Amino acid sequence: MGSITEQVDNIPTYPPSLQVPSVQEMVLKDPLEVPERYIRNEEEMQTKTDSSHLSSQVPVIDLSLLSNGDKEELMKFELACEEWGFFQVVNHGVAIEVLQAMKDASNEFFELPLEEKNKIAMPPNDMQGYGHAYVVSEEQTLDWSDTLIMLVYPSRFRNAKIWPTETKGFKESIETYSTELKRVAEELLCSLSLIMGMDKSALLELHKELVQALRVNYYPPCRTPDKVLGISPHSDTSTITILMQDGDVTGLQIRHQGGWVPVKPIPNALVVNVGDVTEILSNGKYKSIEHRAVTNESKIRLSFASFFIPLDEVEIEPLNHFLDSDSLPMYKKVKYGDYMRQSMKMKHDGKAHTRMAKTEF
Repeated sequence: MGSITEQVDNIPTYPPSLQVPSVQEMVLKDPLEVPERYIRNEEEMQTKTDSSHLSSQVPVIDLSLLSNGDKEELMKFELACEEWGFFQVVNHGVAIEVLQAMKDASNEFFELPLEEKNKIAMPPNDMQGYGHAYVVSEEQTLDWSDTLIMLVYPSRFRNAKIWPTETKGFKESIETYSTELKRVAEELLCSLSLIMGMDKSALLELHKELVQALRVNYYPPCRTPDKVLGISPHSDTSTITILMQDGDVTGLQIRHQGGWVPVKPIPNALVVNVGDVTEILSNGKYKSIEHRAVTNESKIRLSFASFFIPLDEVEIEPLNHFLDSDSLPMYKKVKYGDYMRQSMKMKHDGKAHTRMAKTEF
């Protein structure tokens, strides 16, 4: 860990977000207040189409079977990637104690007084730290959440200044949890390589080095959950994302067949989704799916998203074997770091950010 301070100049930074008030503090001061900047219209909320009956159809993948080369599980995995872009993973080998320690330490962090949390607030020139992400204008509708974002791997990319120290054991919990999720991600990327018609190690090699970021989201209760969103609809700029949901409060919704399908938490399961990088590499065969988070009238909810991405300099474009005489490349070659940073300069708006990588015919 001693090398962190020596490497400060090499730590990547990301386009910052405009500063906005802590939603948690706002709710503590007045639980009934919902400022205008958070309120969305019916069209944005899309509450009229109820797709909750599809929740039970969200695929469940057994990682133990998948990683041991079970052909039936690999077929299930391919269908999940192609038809849903989202699935829950069980038998992933991450100890329940590791998952719980991450949840407990995060809860403790968010319960700290605001001035303590602000010791690791996002600086004016970066998106890492405590605060809010993707706020790019004074006019945009805001999300009903606060967040903590940090780079975890490779460890030389860590910014020691924004690693939380006020909560006992939080750094260790992040370290242990993230190490375990890195293993899960590598196993999933090996299977993803196989269904993409390549050697097991191909995707990991393409990344040059797997970069891992963590985002912990805190969603306070809201007295009008039908009028606000915890996180606006978006797809992830990652290769894959692994999410741990918190307890029994359903908040994640995914776009499927034109509606929003709630992903109900399975105890100790992890939720995985395909990101934009996979969509580009597969020329649109495995699509990154829009998702959003809704709020709850009475319960606090946390979620823990780990993003697995290539190094900045890696160039991504459709792989040759996804192109034939009938299928032109839907995407052009982009440098990953440029693609991701461009998307961070925009508010979350579905898949609008993917246009920068689209081929113009």
